[in-house]
Amino acid sequence: MGAQQVRDGFEELYGTAPEGVWAAPGRVNLIGEHTDYNDGFVMPFALPHTAVAAVSRREDGVLRLHSADVEGGVVRLRLDDLAPGSDRNWTAYPAGVVWALREAGHPVTGADVHLASTVPSGAGLSSSAALEVVIALALGDLFGLELPRGQLARLCQRAENVYVGAPTGIMDQTASACCEQGHALFLDTRDLTQRQIPFDLAAEGLRLLVVDTRVKHAHSDGEYGRRRAGCERGAALLGVDALRDVPYDGLDAALARLGDDEEAVRLVRHIVTEDQRVERTVALLQAGETRAIGPVLVAGHASLRDDFRISCPELDLVVDTALASGALGARMTGGGFGGSAVVLAEVPDVDTITKAVEEAFAAAGFKTPRVFEAVPSAGARRLS
Repeated sequence: MGAQQVRDGFEELYGTAPEGVWAAPGRVNLIGEHTDYNDGFVMPFALPHTAVAAVSRREDGVLRLHSADVEGGVVRLRLDDLAPGSDRNWTAYPAGVVWALREAGHPVTGADVHLASTVPSGAGLSSSAALEVVIALALGDLFGLELPRGQLARLCQRAENVYVGAPTGIMDQTASACCEQGHALFLDTRDLTQRQIPFDLAAEGLRLLVVDTRVKHAHSDGEYGRRRAGCERGAALLGVDALRDVPYDGLDAALARLGDDEEAVRLVRHIVTEDQRVERTVALLQAGETRAIGPVLVAGHASLRDDFRISCPELDLVVDTALASGALGARMTGGGFGGSAVVLAEVPDVDTITKAVEEAFAAAGFKTPRVFEAVPSAGARRLS
């Protein structure tokens, strides 16, 4: 979706040109799943797929919202009426950002917004974070708020946690706001320190495919929140602030302390080993051993499937079929219960793997998956 197309849509809706057009990407998480709300490590990178917003300021306390991707006309909201839990529609995401900005003391007085997105919704690729970040970036620029990208991400996370009611961590918003082209973002979610790790697959004859199973998930449906609460309970049982504080070399002792609390054992084991997998992936990439991350991805999927129990038959079929067809590694990505998987492959094997996955889905009676290449791309930015 180009800037000019969204600009034209704004002008057609509101009768005047927007003050600017901004974009924020979705993301793929290479490794580090459900570790962000445990103060752990994650490693996402931005996709070329973006949410694009044409925006102008208002001074009358009114927010007008329109999406090219949703049926219906312009939605008109009064800023003074914005309150957590008051909106269960797509408009909750941009409205929540406005609420969070105003709650933080930023003088946002209203806006006209027209949106369009190429980030697949419900695919575990952070379409909601892209929507939040593009609105925060646009309003920050228009109202002269001078928000550092890390602070911007925090405000967007607060909008999703409090206003929308989805207990997500900080990874998605930070990835959308901060990723750089040709890199994966190694993020410590405790102190928000970042390292951009070069991730140029094309130069090594590799591709990372995203397979969208077209099985929709919803974080606010309860399962995500239950996993988060379970992790917090595990940390409390172990007497630590967060599961990040359980060392990998002390995992066996920690699990022994949990005794026969089977759920706590599973959740703790996944988080501690997943943090170690992120650090292992960083070390391999920095050593130039990109192909060696394949088994790390596979181990991550097994942990998400067996310990965290958030996979589904479609995701497992992608991983099993891709590996049987020559992939170097594969795993589910995102919050789980549907969404997407990533597949690391040599360039000559891409077509074979893609065909095998599509045929396996057809044989199983599943929806035809969407398969595309994930190219590490730029984070949020102003387009015009």
